[in-house]
Amino acid sequence: MTRGSSVIGTDAAGAVRGLAGRWVSLLGDGDFVVSPVGLWLALAAVASGARGRTAEELAGLLRVEGAAAAEAVTGASRAWGADGGVTVATGVWSTLPIREAFERGLPDVRFGQLPGDSRQASAQEELDAWVRGTSGGLVRELPLGLDGSEDLVLLSVLALRARWRVAFAPELTRDAPFTDGDGVTRGVPTMRQRIPARWAWTVAGATVVELPCAGEGSVRVRFVLGADGEGPADVLPAAWAPAAAREALRADAAELALPRFALRTKTDAHAHLESLGVRMALRPDADFSGISAVATYVARVLQEAVVEVGEEGVEAAAVTQVVMTRSAAAPRPRVVERIAFDRPFGVVVVDGTGGVPLFVGWRRGTPSDRDEGLSGRSGSDRP
Repeated sequence: MTRGSSVIGTDAAGAVRGLAGRWVSLLGDGDFVVSPVGLWLALAAVASGARGRTAEELAGLLRVEGAAAAEAVTGASRAWGADGGVTVATGVWSTLPIREAFERGLPDVRFGQLPGDSRQASAQEELDAWVRGTSGGLVRELPLGLDGSEDLVLLSVLALRARWRVAFAPELTRDAPFTDGDGVTRGVPTMRQRIPARWAWTVAGATVVELPCAGEGSVRVRFVLGADGEGPADVLPAAWAPAAAREALRADAAELALPRFALRTKTDAHAHLESLGVRMALRPDADFSGISAVATYVARVLQEAVVEVGEEGVEAAAVTQVVMTRSAAAPRPRVVERIAFDRPFGVVVVDGTGGVPLFVGWRRGTPSDRDEGLSGRSGSDRP
């Protein structure tokens, strides 16, 4: 059993992969980037205080509940935080009296007070500052601003800054044609590097290229290219498919051509939860009595995520915000294959074990190396 799966359990690791595949199918085929691990951590922390049917329903998606959910959040956060360049942080701010058992079960979570309307501006500043600090400045503020209706705000932050084990030579970057999802071809800055054949493979017709990051136990970044016309739901799962499903590249090396790009999207995960099997938690009669004696339910779930890929390495961050309210409210090769990401493609950051997707993104539009606001059928926007 690998380090990550032994810490969080094979069921939880499988739940993240399952959540990733199901969530991607709901995001459409426009540009997006999301963090399945970020959403799983946030919901699992909330699920540790769920009871009755609410807990059973969340367990169907997360495969953990109650005390086991709290243990999984702690173990998984520590395991993924031990991967090179990864930061994991969770915080809970509340106007409600929090049960001691809930707080004790999440020893690595920061707990704080959420002030009333009279100090709403200062609360916004405090939480924005926490998001900036824990994400390394990649996300500057809360995905969803405070409006005074919140009784509990849970924030889960996952951030990554990593350098490639072998950097791309900047002088080799030059414009190359990229055909977007609408069939429009434009020249975009494209990085080039010859990579060992073992860094690439195919899964059911999709080509996967893995670029290792520097440092022992570091994350792995995989880029996935499917057949013309295939969308993210068809292509992205190849990035976390088991080794048994892979077919080795029939070459000694590969010439990689990869656009330099950035993605930033904001996704309303609350709108997707019913399709993922979570309903009770979203209703005023939800049972979160393990969190507080005051009846609450999940009112909003929003995630903002960003990924930037360049010659030196990769940066990525995701902030998941859950709002709860009261129920009343090498040598020269002989054979070289060319792999050009010159049409819509996916990017997936997996943990150090290679089995759990931390970030999942899809680039349908013409790549840009600036994180301009992007929107699509994923429900993404940016203020």
